[in-house]
Amino acid sequence: MTRVLQAGRKEPLSGETRSVVVFLHGYGANGADLLGLADPLGEHLPDTLFIAPDAPEGCAGAPFGFQWFPIPWIDGSSEEESKRGMDAAVEDLNAFLDALMVDEDVLPEQVVLFGFSQGTMMALHVAPRREDEVAGIVAFSGRLMEPENLADEAIVRPPVLLVHGDADDVVPAQSLPQAAEALQGAGWQDVYAHIMKGTGHGIAPDGLSVALAFMRDKLGL
Repeated sequence: MTRVLQAGRKEPLSGETRSVVVFLHGYGANGADLLGLADPLGEHLPDTLFIAPDAPEGCAGAPFGFQWFPIPWIDGSSEEESKRGMDAAVEDLNAFLDALMVDEDVLPEQVVLFGFSQGTMMALHVAPRREDEVAGIVAFSGRLMEPENLADEAIVRPPVLLVHGDADDVVPAQSLPQAAEALQGAGWQDVYAHIMKGTGHGIAPDGLSVALAFMRDKLGL
């Protein structure tokens, strides 16, 4: 049974939607956490609608936060529960994206997935397994789940920008080269990377600038 994701939104400054950026937040946060980025980005993406769904499950460790799936070493869940949660969240996110494209009358190539941490894990897992290729994936401070299955399961290979802080103590910075290597090994042509110097588990201004340039390029602006 697919769960309906509640989402915050920030309308395009121009009043006309020609592209959509979907923010996928991290573990224990919520959609509003990333929606604030719509202000600095929107000035340079005036025809872009920004959408930020809450993940489908409440998060035990964060009373006002949500999770895409349980994380065993944080919440004491089992590997099975984590896998089951992820499978369900993948279904939820796919249904959300399908409905979004119909409701907003946009094509996949007008949509960017912008993930942070656990949201990045979702974006990197879901987008390659969808039938139609999105414009791109912006992947902050996360990692690639199940890299060993990617080559067999990928249907499309959308452009990916990997961004990570070199002082990240939550998701190791080493996750970036590991993801890049796995993506290229699975046949990706378009993989970009940026390291935010002196940055922990977060989004620094230099990372956001690189993400903006990537999105403008992939959306054909």
